[in-house]
Amino acid sequence: MIAIRPAMPADVPVILRFVHELAVFEREPEAVRATEAMLAAALFGDRPAAEAVLAEMAGEPVGFALFFHNFSTWEGRRGLYLEDLYVTPAARGQGAGAALLRHLAALAVARDCARFEWSVLDWNEGAIAFYRAMGAVGQEEWTVQRVSGDALTRLAGQ
Repeated sequence: MIAIRPAMPADVPVILRFVHELAVFEREPEAVRATEAMLAAALFGDRPAAEAVLAEMAGEPVGFALFFHNFSTWEGRRGLYLEDLYVTPAARGQGAGAALLRHLAALAVARDCARFEWSVLDWNEGAIAFYRAMGAVGQEEWTVQRVSGDALTRLAGQ
């Protein structure tokens, strides 16, 4: 049986381990800059930037989802944005990913969110098929734009 529960401060090391495992899966293991202190502040500090839930099987963490609220001016309501969803290889195919998505969908409904959305790498065909089976619809006409690092500093005029 899979249990979903809110993350607690003591879970930060597990969450960071999962973030590193996800980065390896996504072919960018060197890209993770987050530390335990950074995640602890972001999830449990004075002004939390995000929330996380853990999926457990037999009391052991097997996955997590990290999410936050965004806002739709067209809807006039906030949405729930899934930043990361990860399930350990050994637990895949046993319902943990579906349980995490269902939990977040229920949370979005309970919080009166207009939508629940996330991004997926275009080469991750398995995840795309899984998301489609869960009812997700790809937004093919939209592309993600990002400014970071030196380009962000230049854009800020600094």
